[in-house]
Amino acid sequence: MKIQKKQAIGENLLYVMVWAAIILVPVLNSQMMSEMHVNLENVLIAWRQIAPYLIIFLIHNAVIAPRYMLRRKYGKYLLSNLALIISVFWLVQIYEDHLSDHLLKQADPEALDAYRKASFSNLEMYWSVVLGFFMTGANTGIKLIYQSMRDEQQMEVLKRQNLQAEMDYLKYQINPHFFMNTLNNIHALIDIDTESAKNAVIELSKMMRYVLYDSGREIISLNRDIQFLKNYIELMRIRYTDDVDIRVEYPRDLPEQVSIPPLLLIVFVENAFKHGISYNHPSFIHLRIEYADKTVTGTLSNSRHPAAATKQAGIGLDNVRKRLALIYGEKNYTLDIREEERTYTVKLVIPTLNA
Repeated sequence: MKIQKKQAIGENLLYVMVWAAIILVPVLNSQMMSEMHVNLENVLIAWRQIAPYLIIFLIHNAVIAPRYMLRRKYGKYLLSNLALIISVFWLVQIYEDHLSDHLLKQADPEALDAYRKASFSNLEMYWSVVLGFFMTGANTGIKLIYQSMRDEQQMEVLKRQNLQAEMDYLKYQINPHFFMNTLNNIHALIDIDTESAKNAVIELSKMMRYVLYDSGREIISLNRDIQFLKNYIELMRIRYTDDVDIRVEYPRDLPEQVSIPPLLLIVFVENAFKHGISYNHPSFIHLRIEYADKTVTGTLSNSRHPAAATKQAGIGLDNVRKRLALIYGEKNYTLDIREEERTYTVKLVIPTLNA
């Protein structure tokens, strides 16, 4: 609606400027003729000749063009436009003939000459109609240009809204998946270690605060995203023994304005815990986050076991791919996944976003 109002104001302002220039031409012309004073009689004569075209424009602009041309009723538009132009000049002609006959009856040659000078139009009827068509055609062209601009801007707004809606859908699709796994972990802890389960609930509350209040933003500070990952990893440490080698490396002096889209890295970490850990074999998860030259690089390696080898990729990873394509385009990021016999490695390189 705001776009339509701005476009309408711009269009109407253009019409006001054009007609103001047309109306001022007779006044300026008197000055250009080096007259000491503006000849008011000549100015009024010129305005009288302009008046029929102004009437045609006002009716065409307010009624005929919006009702027929912009709704693509071209036949009705042409007929109504022709009827309008002919009707206006026909009424003008009737008025002039009536006034001319009245002056002839009074036998006043000077008044008749003055009237003919001040006639509404010195053009023949068909030329007046042609000029009227030219004027309404220009009006239609301007309206179509502004209509095209409005349509283009509305399409752009809808495109951005659809894009945001799709990203939100993909992002929040991750949350139920993530919390389902986390609650399962806490449920497993309750009977084994009550104190650890309590600590897990505290860590989960920190994570929920992030998801509820921070992840709804388009971008988030990398520091806060890393803190979210640390909370998740600490929660997972409670469940697993020291036999699982969990390492996290990240820069300690990150500027607060370094920002990325939220909930991108968590999917890789979650998949690593879900598919990369075995109770029967040595397992590891190594996460390294780096920042340099306005680029964030996240590298995650985890052990790969035969039983989970065919299940590493999940719905979360597909969603991340879609989100990355929507946010950065196809070429502005790098997602490299390497599957080896005993190791699964994901490397994500993304540019930072302006906070």
